[in-house]
Amino acid sequence: MTTKRGSGAQPRRLAASLAPLLAICCQIALLGTANAAAKDKAPTEADASATVPSAYELQVLYQDRTWIWKNGAAYFAKDNRRLQAWTSGQDQASIAEGRWLVTKTGKMCMEVAWRSKTYTAKVGRTCYSHRINGGNIEQRKDPDGDWYSFKHSPEDAADEYKKFESGDTKGAQFEETRKLVDSKS
Repeated sequence: MTTKRGSGAQPRRLAASLAPLLAICCQIALLGTANAAAKDKAPTEADASATVPSAYELQVLYQDRTWIWKNGAAYFAKDNRRLQAWTSGQDQASIAEGRWLVTKTGKMCMEVAWRSKTYTAKVGRTCYSHRINGGNIEQRKDPDGDWYSFKHSPEDAADEYKKFESGDTKGAQFEETRKLVDSKS
């Protein structure tokens, strides 16, 4: 068989001989990208030794406690996992009612609908992940918040958990805020 010049047989042979080389180059490039991504997602030493608290451990942390905020609070009831929260900003008072839950994967989620005189929101879910690291409990807001110290062992004055009080300590403020929100004026 004879080939004519310009018939394309030589470029096809060249392409066929370069195909394995091209495949190797692509694999190397993909491996480099995968390694870079793995470094970005690689757990730190702290992450590797961290464990997830059980649902029971989280329940004990939150149930029948009030989480005090700068301008409000949330109460995590023991019965039926009811959740009531309130805020009173400069011009706007708002309340939330719903429920809270814990998971076996270390999450505490709040499913509440916020409302004020001017708006009523649909039920929304906000979750916080927890991990135990060196005996200390760390927390982050999902899905991608930064981990921070929630509760040291022994307790530290700067712990977020220090903002929790036993019982429904702000129930009266919740009811006052509810009256403001529900008033017709």
